[in-house]
Amino acid sequence: MNNSIVQLSKANIYQKDFLVLKDVDLTIDRGEFVYLIGKTGSGKSSLLKTLYAALPFQGTRGMVAGFDLAKMNRREIPKLRRKIGIVFQDFNLLSDRSVEENLRFVLKATDWTTPEKIQKRITEVLGQVDLVDSRKKMPHQLSGGEQQRIVIARALLNYPKLIIADEPTGNLDPETSDDILLLMRQLAKLNDTAVFFATHDYRILENFPARIVRCVNGKIFDDQELEIM
Repeated sequence: MNNSIVQLSKANIYQKDFLVLKDVDLTIDRGEFVYLIGKTGSGKSSLLKTLYAALPFQGTRGMVAGFDLAKMNRREIPKLRRKIGIVFQDFNLLSDRSVEENLRFVLKATDWTTPEKIQKRITEVLGQVDLVDSRKKMPHQLSGGEQQRIVIARALLNYPKLIIADEPTGNLDPETSDDILLLMRQLAKLNDTAVFFATHDYRILENFPARIVRCVNGKIFDDQELEIM
């Protein structure tokens, strides 16, 4: 049985007509936590966007969550993204809706129709991020760390095989950043979900070591480090 959630082979990552990463070989397995690091402009975000088909794939092989990026048409992109949870630095919560309504909006947009199942799933993901009691609050009533926990809950709604986290702690203080990082590592194990975590925060890498993929001079390099237990 193939345990890989991401398999890229000889991939060339473009931003418009500019080649930012060449000959990318990358494998991420189910339940694995992997850091992605590199200077601004090194290609991190472009690589992540390629994984969720916001940028076209060019390469020998590109499999993500069971989908072939090379053969994907526009109608299949929403299906791929239902298998991927995405967490950004900016929370992008709907400011005029409660936490519960934010989550319900996503479920309805991804074809959940049964009210009881929707309510049950909202309760489940809020429980995983320890914010069940905040379901009726508006986003502005939450701290930055709490808002990011809601974003993580939102990413979990459709049982993703992969969570892509693009600088998710960039707007948070160090203590809150540690909390979010530990939460995502716990959820990766709990849900057997792979996490690809882009960061500039080298303090996190030192305190919570794991495998590291580096973007350097148009290439990626894979460092194997012991994962904290």
